[in-house]
Amino acid sequence: MTNPYEDAGVNVESGYQISKFVKQNTADNKSNIGNFGGMYEIPEGYKKPVLISSNDGVGTKLLLTENGKLDTIGIDCVAMCVNDILAQGAMPLYFLDYISTGKIDDKVKKILTGVIEGCRQANASLIGGETAEMPDVYSETSYDIAGFSVGICEKDNVLNKSNIKADDILIGISSSGLHSNGYSLIRKIFFKDHDFKMDSVLPELPNGSLGDYLLEPTKIYVKDVLPLLNHKEIHGIAHITGGGFYENIPRMLPDELSAVIDTNRWVKNEIFTAVQKYGSIKTDDMYHIFNMGLGMILAVDSKEAATVLAELNKSILQAWKIGDIVNKTKNSIELTGVDA
Repeated sequence: MTNPYEDAGVNVESGYQISKFVKQNTADNKSNIGNFGGMYEIPEGYKKPVLISSNDGVGTKLLLTENGKLDTIGIDCVAMCVNDILAQGAMPLYFLDYISTGKIDDKVKKILTGVIEGCRQANASLIGGETAEMPDVYSETSYDIAGFSVGICEKDNVLNKSNIKADDILIGISSSGLHSNGYSLIRKIFFKDHDFKMDSVLPELPNGSLGDYLLEPTKIYVKDVLPLLNHKEIHGIAHITGGGFYENIPRMLPDELSAVIDTNRWVKNEIFTAVQKYGSIKTDDMYHIFNMGLGMILAVDSKEAATVLAELNKSILQAWKIGDIVNKTKNSIELTGVDA
């Protein structure tokens, strides 16, 4: 006897199997996964706790996973949420995912493998989620993913614009590549304008195929930045996502201050050279769109800059002094070494 829901194209049992998969791979949350709502006990020791939340997806980057490489896109989803929470000065606590597809099959497990790994890197609990089988809305091979995360911070320690002072030093922390922004343009450049393939090897990209570079997951900064927040060494954070430097850095600045940045002070991933070359993009426009090798930028007191740099670079060189906060003269951000 057939199930009428299955006759309509929805396999209920496959959803149950996904819940079982998550339970088996998140041992600390076995009692939570599968309930009607995710539960999380607020940690003790906070006097005036503030909960800070974020939700996001990965945009059209997920279209590049059609070649079957699905185990990193979940990291991207977690990263886009927890890095935003970190930029407010908060410690990520938990994460929930939402995956919708035309057919629940092995691809969902592969995607969730990335989600679980992203939560591990962020030290955040995966306390729930939803996997929706939606035939006719999606094809059997297509899907979308979104995430929701919550973090916690003492109210007095929330990072806000009033913390930033003139003469603060700007420190940039390296990105892992493009992260999860600008992929509509990326796909146009490489696959429409030049007809490259994911396995194409370009001279500008010596360490792998084009697909390897494009699917490199977004860097999660929790383990690097959280100790600095706990020691109150950071005045402000800009998470460099869509809109690049020009949109995201001013979001942490008060109206009376500007950021002056020397773009020659850090090492940039080769992917940005390739994007600019094959897209014939002006350098200034690159900084309007992409992270250009820095996924997170910190504003710190000038007296703390050397300590912060030493802490960030204690195991690998990944952070540089890139500029200063100054009294505002004209624009919220000035980039030296950039041609219009």
